[in-house]
Amino acid sequence: MRRLVLEFTKMHGAGNDFVVIDNRFYHFDDAQLSEMAARLCHRRLGIGADGLLALCLTDEDTEPDLDFRMRYFNADGSLGLMCGNGARVLSRFAHESGIRKPVLRFDTSAGLYHAMVPEDADLPVRLSMPLFQDYRPDVFVSAEAYSAMGPIDYVFTGTQHAVAFVADVWEFDVAFWGPLLRWHPVFAPYGINMNFVGVMDSGSDTSPAHLRIRTYEKGVEAETLACGTGALAAAIVARTRHLVHSNHVHLSPKGGDIEVGFTFAEGVFSALYQAGPTATVFRGSIYL
Repeated sequence: MRRLVLEFTKMHGAGNDFVVIDNRFYHFDDAQLSEMAARLCHRRLGIGADGLLALCLTDEDTEPDLDFRMRYFNADGSLGLMCGNGARVLSRFAHESGIRKPVLRFDTSAGLYHAMVPEDADLPVRLSMPLFQDYRPDVFVSAEAYSAMGPIDYVFTGTQHAVAFVADVWEFDVAFWGPLLRWHPVFAPYGINMNFVGVMDSGSDTSPAHLRIRTYEKGVEAETLACGTGALAAAIVARTRHLVHSNHVHLSPKGGDIEVGFTFAEGVFSALYQAGPTATVFRGSIYL
């Protein structure tokens, strides 16, 4: 039986890397995309990536204002509700694939998003973000966790996140605490992506704040080089807790820089966005 040859593009956003396919032509269903993600994202036996992004068709009759649909699967094959870096990457891929508009509007498992993709591929893609949900401060996990990192806040920014601020984020033991908190029963049934954050500069009305961040991601089950929705969660928690004093936050994960901005007035957030780099690493084909 002749095997299907899949054309793919390897891309990343701030080091968060993806296998990207144009599913407008293949029409893979979710079960097939899930199996494909687990296989292709394997670092040793596949292409290697944090997840699989699929550019999918929309229903022109019921969704005339949408340009495409985003399907995202984690490296373990689980469906990802949302991925900020992935959304920027897929928007760049859509732009390069001929969907060229001033603003791209698309659907995800977490709702509707829109992105501004500049012609210059070296410039950041700007992604408008919906309001976050279900903010829960001071989630108690254990006395040991509180001693190691202080309070932990939960917030849903398109997917489940927890945020803790630590004294030295680069030296913090993410390999130990990340999986322990990711699977902790207090975050059941979905678990969380765990973000460890350090405040480098609190900023002001006239200057941006600066945070360092490391994220242990569910579905990847490891620390990734960057997480877009995690960057948004960290900025929201930092501003809410008055650890930063600017509505523009510069975040430095290991893989590259991400900018988060919003309006914050009388304790209420609006006009949230993030901006960051996207890059094409290589294109190729693989037998399925």
